[in-house]
Amino acid sequence: MMQEALREKEKHLENILQSVGSALVAFSGGVDSSYLLYKAGQILGKDRVLAVTAASALFPAQETARARDFAREHVFTHLVIQSQALANSMVTSNPPERCYYCKSALFSGLVELAHKKKLARVLDGANVDDTGDYRPGLKAARELGVLSPLLEAGLTKEQIRQLSREAGLPTWNQPAAACLASRIPYGEPLTTEKLEMIAAGEEFLASRGYQRVRLRCHGPVARLEVPPQDFARLLTEKDLVVSQLKELGLVYVTLDLEGLRSGSMNQVLEKDDVEPSP
Repeated sequence: MMQEALREKEKHLENILQSVGSALVAFSGGVDSSYLLYKAGQILGKDRVLAVTAASALFPAQETARARDFAREHVFTHLVIQSQALANSMVTSNPPERCYYCKSALFSGLVELAHKKKLARVLDGANVDDTGDYRPGLKAARELGVLSPLLEAGLTKEQIRQLSREAGLPTWNQPAAACLASRIPYGEPLTTEKLEMIAAGEEFLASRGYQRVRLRCHGPVARLEVPPQDFARLLTEKDLVVSQLKELGLVYVTLDLEGLRSGSMNQVLEKDDVEPSP
């Protein structure tokens, strides 16, 4: 029954894509947008699909490189544009609505680019799991007419991983990625230097084998989130980790005993202060 339900969702996705005709795919190189790009090419034909990646300090440079590699390997036309998000004070001041302002600017530019390229719609990789947390970027997408086919088809992250694996995509087991601004508490200004420090810290931890990790940065304090099963190993090499993170500019290094979890910075928000995701 579970496989039958998944096949129905996959067919629904294909029908959605077929109805679009041509598309610009907002392509981060992550699990979701990679699968969406793959399916768009399969259903529409690669000559009717354009992948666009927005590069900025909000995302580690290796993610842009990974997006380039995927697009090249699968023979998609791919553009990398430079995001101007950090030139927007409504983003750098880091309010709870930060993602809304960032995505509004990004999607506005992508919609304009799609129009110039005579592509019918802009697609993004939002999925059902994204509606379970505070995601103001979904509101921006909705307002600008950006289509979220994976979400519309009812696909979860785990189902997208399964379908990606069936399709032979190398991204199927790639760790979930998120904007580096999500590592910084709301109200604490975003700077390129701070984002680069976080990216470097997480890259170091990944090089030590911690593929699922978040370095939450509270001023001079690093709060590390890893799965609980990684606690013991992390503690055995704590001296190396602390030394490396202090070298990057942090003063204190802590381990969050709740472990890795998505959207932990949103725990400080009052429910009445935010609009639920669609």
